[in-house]
Amino acid sequence: MPTHNDAVVIGPSGIHRASVIWLHGLGADGHDFEPVVPELGLPDQLGIRYIFPHAPVRPVTINGGMAMRAWYDVKSADLCRQEDVVSIEASSHLLTDYIDAEIALGIPSDHIVIAGFSQGGAIALHTGLRFPCGLAGVLALSTYLPLPGRLHKEAHTSNSETPIMMAHGTLDPVIPVFQGKQSYEMLKLVGYPVTWHEYRMQHAVCLEEIRDIGAWMQARLAAD
Repeated sequence: MPTHNDAVVIGPSGIHRASVIWLHGLGADGHDFEPVVPELGLPDQLGIRYIFPHAPVRPVTINGGMAMRAWYDVKSADLCRQEDVVSIEASSHLLTDYIDAEIALGIPSDHIVIAGFSQGGAIALHTGLRFPCGLAGVLALSTYLPLPGRLHKEAHTSNSETPIMMAHGTLDPVIPVFQGKQSYEMLKLVGYPVTWHEYRMQHAVCLEEIRDIGAWMQARLAAD
């Protein structure tokens, strides 16, 4: 199971009722989205515990083999070519371990949101659609669905109705907006309850987006 040394953890001020597990992008670490928490504007009574895992350090082919924190190797500027199945699946298993750890603490799976930016969002989508228990939601920011050709064989029905929020910058030079929207359209076509949000920005997050994320999370995690 993951340890606190592998992640930044922000506990609730009161009773732990829900969890958000949020994965960073390539070359960043778990501290990257830590400052976003107070900006989400979520009420204390939701009892949210935030977990921001650190990705493993691995060589990244597209960056000249330089070792950095990465959820998977990137071998081509065309992210849909030469996808590194081994590291994608390894990081998916790691995220599954984080989800299982929250469930072991007594948090029902439908009170757990998994989220991610860029590479982290790709792993959140990949894992959420395959997880065997229903989740509260999947948040995928400035990202795309990896290994799309395998989804029909590997998707689990437990999350066929799990809300998915996808958001992307229209000026993104790293993961072009059309690639994110292709993934959104594919998921929508096969019946997932996915929503699409665009913002005039590059490969980043903006205040308007953070506010929209906060409203979406509150709807997903509102107390019964």
